[in-house]
Amino acid sequence: MKKPIISVVGSINMDLIVTTQRRPAVGETIIGSEFYTKPGGKGANQAVAAARLGAEVHMIGRVGNDIFGNELLSLLNKENIFLNNVEPVTHLPTGVASITLSEGDNNIIIVPGANSLVTPEYLHQHIETILKSDVIITQLEIPIETVEELSNICNQYNKTLVLNPAPAQRLSTNVISNCTYITPNEIELNQLKEQHPHMLVENEEKLIVTEGKKGSYYFHQGEVQRVKGFTVNAVDTTGAGDCFNGALAYSLGMKKDIAEASRFANAAAALSVQNLGAQEGMPTLKEVEQFLAQYSV
Repeated sequence: MKKPIISVVGSINMDLIVTTQRRPAVGETIIGSEFYTKPGGKGANQAVAAARLGAEVHMIGRVGNDIFGNELLSLLNKENIFLNNVEPVTHLPTGVASITLSEGDNNIIIVPGANSLVTPEYLHQHIETILKSDVIITQLEIPIETVEELSNICNQYNKTLVLNPAPAQRLSTNVISNCTYITPNEIELNQLKEQHPHMLVENEEKLIVTEGKKGSYYFHQGEVQRVKGFTVNAVDTTGAGDCFNGALAYSLGMKKDIAEASRFANAAAALSVQNLGAQEGMPTLKEVEQFLAQYSV
């Protein structure tokens, strides 16, 4: 079977990572343990995840014409991701994410920079790539109006669209209706439920909810279908959700059903958290298959 074609419309960031024993209180200064710069951005992370699994991945996004932008494009190129749809800009810097790793989890602040120029107009400049794709992934680190327009395009041309609603913000009824799948984590789901009280009732079968080490779940005919996670020694959870989404898109592109695709994505995410850095930890197809083989009956 041919490898799936996946387009990722989303963010490309440099992650600025600090590790510390505990998080500082408001107004407090503490001494951290280590500092790293790592390639990131939810869009780029998801693109790397899908590419390492063997998909043909096309990135649609923007970076600044600066040191971070050049480095990020070089790294994405090494992952065999097609970058014809990524255009550097001169008047905004590459997006960054400030990440604090502490007590086995993370806090993140995003500064969009050039990601804010992934506009609806920019999207239409690259529509041919979208239309040849089997699955399209997007997130909310680009302008919401671009996500809106992408959902319209995917609905018009009957394309599979996976929306990872992070960072969580209010979605229009139109976006929710046009998406094929929406993949919040538990926190994002609660925020969506507050913003859209009837969302679960009306669109529950679009939801695939991640629960960290517990796994994930989806809905079928009004019933919750849980897909068990895997217990591993987590080093860095930063890219776990992105790995899940990239692996889910790959598996859906391979025509797997939601149950099988979710289990595959859970396994990929479990492997990803065992390494420091969002992109470095993304597993290969062989690694995921070997990992799953350990749990086969």
